[in-house]
Amino acid sequence: MPTPIDPTSAGFLLAENRNMPMHVGGLQLFKKPEGAGRNYVREMYEAMLDVEEISPLFLKHPYRSVRTGAQLVWKPDEQFDIEHHVRHSALPRPGRVRELLELCSRLHSTRLAWERPLWEATLIEGLRDGRVAMYTKTHHALVDGVSAMRLLASTLSTDPDERDMPPPWGVLPTRRPKAGSDSRGGLSEVPLSALRGALGITAEAAGMPGALVKTIRKGLKNETSALSLYAPRTMFNQDITGSRRFAAQDWPIERLRAIGKATGTTINDVVMAMCSGAMRTYLIELGELPDKPLVAMVPVGLNAKQSQIASAEGGNAVGAVMVQLATDQDDPARRLGAIHKSMKDGKEALSSMTPVQILAMSAIGQAPAILTPMLRMQGIVRPPYNLIISNVPGPRSTHYWNGAQLVGTYPLSIPINGMALNITCSSYDGNMAFGLTGCRRTVPHLQRLLTYLDDEVAALEKAAGL
Repeated sequence: MPTPIDPTSAGFLLAENRNMPMHVGGLQLFKKPEGAGRNYVREMYEAMLDVEEISPLFLKHPYRSVRTGAQLVWKPDEQFDIEHHVRHSALPRPGRVRELLELCSRLHSTRLAWERPLWEATLIEGLRDGRVAMYTKTHHALVDGVSAMRLLASTLSTDPDERDMPPPWGVLPTRRPKAGSDSRGGLSEVPLSALRGALGITAEAAGMPGALVKTIRKGLKNETSALSLYAPRTMFNQDITGSRRFAAQDWPIERLRAIGKATGTTINDVVMAMCSGAMRTYLIELGELPDKPLVAMVPVGLNAKQSQIASAEGGNAVGAVMVQLATDQDDPARRLGAIHKSMKDGKEALSSMTPVQILAMSAIGQAPAILTPMLRMQGIVRPPYNLIISNVPGPRSTHYWNGAQLVGTYPLSIPINGMALNITCSSYDGNMAFGLTGCRRTVPHLQRLLTYLDDEVAALEKAAGL
C-alpha cells in the first residue's frame, strides 16, 4: 500500500538530476575466513541473494500518478528482482586498490532508477591481496550516513564463528519490524522541511534563544561556525558533471587522539585540521587558494533523546553547523586552534536550541546553497560554504559477516552543484577512514589529497611535540 513521502525525502528525489545523483555509498573490505575455498566469493554472493525476507526499507520505490494527486509516495515493488540489486563483479589485473577505487567511482556516478527500490550492492573480487570488497549505494531519500552505518552494524557480529547472518537488506529473525512500522521523519542536512518551517515557523522555533540572534550577527561577519552567510568563492563552488572520482584511506585513531590530547582539542577538531591543511596545500598547488578562510558545512546528528529518526529502518536526523577552516593560516597549530574555537562557538550556539530550532537555523544557512543552483546564480551569489565534511561514528571493535572479517569501511557521499567536493569520515575498529567524493572534472587529481592528509597528520604531530 502506498505511503506518503515526507518533504525532506521528496526534496532529495526532486533535486536529483543526471549531474547530481543523490545517493550515499559505502565500500567495505572483507578478509576471507581461514580455509575459504576457491569458490568462496561466489558462495558469498549466492548467500546474499538467498534472503528469506527482504526488509521493507529495501522494497519501496518512489511513485506518483494522477491517483496520488501528482504527489510522490512510496510504493512496494511488486516485481522485486534481487539479482538486479545485488551484483557480482571482478577487477581487472593487477587488482590494486587503484582499480577498486576506479570501479567504485564509476558505480557511484550512475543514478538509481525510480521504478525500482533505490539501492544496489556489488560484490567485488579480484584484489591481488585476496580481500573481498562490497560497494553499496542507497538513495538519500531512504537513509542518511548515520542510518546507513547502523544498517551495516546491525547485520555484523563480533563473533567470527557466527553464521546464517543476513545481508543489510535482509530481516534479522530476532528483529522483524512490526507490521506497518516506518520510521520516516522530516529532518535532514538539506532540510526542505526546515526551509518551509523557516518561512512559517512554529511557536517553538519562533522563540529562538538569544544565542541564535548572536549567531546570525556573527555569521554575517563570517565569524562563527554555527551559521555562515559568506564564504570565499573557490573552484569547488560551480556546476558539476555527473562523473565522480573517489579516493579513500584510513589513519589510526590513536594518532589523532594523541594530537588532540597534547593540544587540548577533540578528535573531530583534528580531523577538520587535517582537511584544512590538505585543502590549503591542494589549492596552493593549483594556484586557487583564496585569501579568506574556507568554510565547511559539518552535519551534526540531533540528540538521540530528542529524535529517534536516524535508525536502522532508515531516516534522516541531521542539522548543520559551519566551521571556518583557517586555510589562510600557514601554521598547523594555529589552524587547529582556530578550528577548535570555531567548533566550540557552534556547539555552544546549538546547545541552547531544540531540534526544530537547529533545523530552522540550518535552513537559513542552507537556503543560499539550495536556491543558488536552483536559480542558476553560481558566480553571482557568494556560497554559504565551500565544501562538506562529515564524521560518522562506526563500530569500535572488530566485526564479521558470516566469518569474513570486516577490515575496512569507507564512505562515499554526494557532491552537488556549487559544492563539488564532499569529505566523509567514518570510524571503525581503531581507524578513522576518509572517503573523498568529488566531481571528476571539477576537482582534478583528487587522489593527491590523500597524500596531503597524511602530510598534515605528521605536521600536526610535530606541532604538538609528539
